[in-house]
Amino acid sequence: MRKFLLGVAALATAATATPAFAQQSSYKLGPLWTAARIDVDDGQYENYMDWLMKVWADNQAFAKSQGWILDYHILDSVNPRDGEPDLILITRFADFPSAQEIDRRNAIMNERMKQDDHSADAASGKRNEMRRQMGSVLYRELVKR
Repeated sequence: MRKFLLGVAALATAATATPAFAQQSSYKLGPLWTAARIDVDDGQYENYMDWLMKVWADNQAFAKSQGWILDYHILDSVNPRDGEPDLILITRFADFPSAQEIDRRNAIMNERMKQDDHSADAASGKRNEMRRQMGSVLYRELVKR
């Protein structure tokens, strides 16, 4: 009978300890990554790369210096298949900013670029002569605990 009671006690202890152990995840949520997919029009690769290197990369470097983003990359798809992008623009950031913070950052960037929301929108439309935006993907990095 004593072995039976010890067995029941051990089973009860294991049953109550397991949920607490199971709740501890082996990972935690890390930074976010956006991957913008860009299809560059024929004959516009050098023009678009000029804009990326002079304007986009400069603005990303500024955003990084402000602590708004963690990193950024321009990836070239070496052998894109039909329907795949020529370039992927990666931006890595710690977390989502609030709507108020987005407005604040946009105001700073507009002042920095000597533009307003209307002229920024027009400039984006003008770049459609060089490229087609194929959408973007948002990823969340999972980090080992």
